[in-house]
Amino acid sequence: MDKERKEEGQIERELEGKQVPEQERIDWACRVLQSIRDNLNKVVFGKEEQIEAILNAFCAKGHILLEDHPGVGKTLLARAFGKAVGLDTSRIQFTPDVVPGGVTGTMVYSRREERFTFRAGPVFTNILLADEINRGTPRTQSSLLQAMEEQAVTVEDAHYELPYPFFVIATQNPLEVHGTFPLPESQLDRFMMLLSLGYPDTRAEDEILRTYASPGDPLEEVEVVLSPEEVGQLAELSAGVYVGEKVRAYILDLVNEIREDSRIKMGVSPRAALGLARAAQGRALMKGRDSVLPDDVKCLAVNVLAHRVVPVSYSDSSGEILREHLDRVPVPEA
Repeated sequence: MDKERKEEGQIERELEGKQVPEQERIDWACRVLQSIRDNLNKVVFGKEEQIEAILNAFCAKGHILLEDHPGVGKTLLARAFGKAVGLDTSRIQFTPDVVPGGVTGTMVYSRREERFTFRAGPVFTNILLADEINRGTPRTQSSLLQAMEEQAVTVEDAHYELPYPFFVIATQNPLEVHGTFPLPESQLDRFMMLLSLGYPDTRAEDEILRTYASPGDPLEEVEVVLSPEEVGQLAELSAGVYVGEKVRAYILDLVNEIREDSRIKMGVSPRAALGLARAAQGRALMKGRDSVLPDDVKCLAVNVLAHRVVPVSYSDSSGEILREHLDRVPVPEA
């Protein structure tokens, strides 16, 4: 163990200033990401696929929306992730009485200085947990639009940059739950992925009962894996993963066919197509590769695109429509 940690430390030092072979950097990223997965698996059981998707988005600097019924572990997963990556984390519990200034910050009058000064809101952090975001009003929800797109906010005509990195993990309850407001399409389009945790299987639920019915807080077992500098290195490596011509053509064929479907009234935006490519880069990096395969795109397409596609009929499922197109569009050979 000491030898392995020494080798990792050597790579980290080299990453700070020296050139190292690309594969060594990719191997380092794989070890770090596996360590984060191992830590999250200490507190969230049976959700390996969702944890991997969150890491994909994190490497690709994309935001995550977790949608499911109350009590399945959405907030717990978000809190554990924030601790594992070692970044400043703040939380907003959205309710109908939360106002936009409670998210971005407000101007406050200082009697001592006899002028208004800006008091930063909870959005000024590295990881923002927007808990039950769809219990906030549409006006308050929209206060995150600029932050998620530009990593900045504007208050009283003044522009304020947010800390780097800035990553939103939002949770929401299904719309049929009492007291929720639907997220506008412009808000949904800023989330790279929509994930659902679902109910655990019997084995995972037994592990939940055994772990959380015992003394102590399992979150205390989660270790800090990354430094802020290493987060930037992961993002740089992910952005450097090669997206070849065949993969780009596959993405374009897929999104264009979805747009032409008569059952769809709002298709895939260019931001969504770019998000799919970036998410695929993150997945390739996690798998230890320096280039994206068509399977990376196919594996992530529903999570990245389904929440951005609006069917004409409420009886149609955007996920099912997307799966039809994924089966129909030819997958190029790698």
